Amino acid sequence: MSFNQIFKKEIISLTKYKIINCHAGKLPFYRGRNILNWALINNEKEFGITVHYVDEGIDTGDIILQELHSISSVDDYSTLLKRSYIGCATILYKAVSLFKNGMAEGISQKEIDPVGFYCTQRKLGDEIINWDNSAKDVFNFIRAICIPGPMAKTFVNGKEVMINKSEIVQGATSYQCTAGAVLNKDETGMLVKTKDSFIKITEYHSDIAIKVGDRFANK
Repeated sequence: MSFNQIFKKEIISLTKYKIINCHAGKLPFYRGRNILNWALINNEKEFGITVHYVDEGIDTGDIILQELHSISSVDDYSTLLKRSYIGCATILYKAVSLFKNGMAEGISQKEIDPVGFYCTQRKLGDEIINWDNSAKDVFNFIRAICIPGPMAKTFVNGKEVMINKSEIVQGATSYQCTAGAVLNKDETGMLVKTKDSFIKITEYHSDIAIKVGDRFANK
């Protein structure tokens, strides 16, 4: 289940029916690590859960079963994670059941797409917000790594601010202004300038008081 090691050929060949793995990604796309985060960052409208045979590659084995799940505008990392826990268990049970009558038939990933693509593991520093991105991109970035993830991070005068939730401001006007500037602040949150418009930050954690006119930066 989302196994993070690569089996060598001699280990794979020891088993009668090979080895299967459940991967929370729409193979042959979204191979690799931190798939749910990347799906949200890329503004995907669905994510896949795939049971596939393990081979010597990384998530390249023949597909046994695959199910797709929608992603709505109110979903975030926490909601996708909860759904994937249930979805992975359900589809893995279905896949194992196929072996009651012998070897389960798989579909070569190359029949779907000859190349596919990989996602890299997210590491320390990848959580820092780039305010020069569009409001939509910043929104997707924040929801992709919200709790139980590391949360998105920005800085005011070198002091760390953790951001857990945000909202797209419908009808926000596009105009030129310094990206990262705090434009307005009240009890419901604060408006922050992005590349194309602005976004509303609704949940954040900071040891310092943030005021209108402050500028968020990447360090």
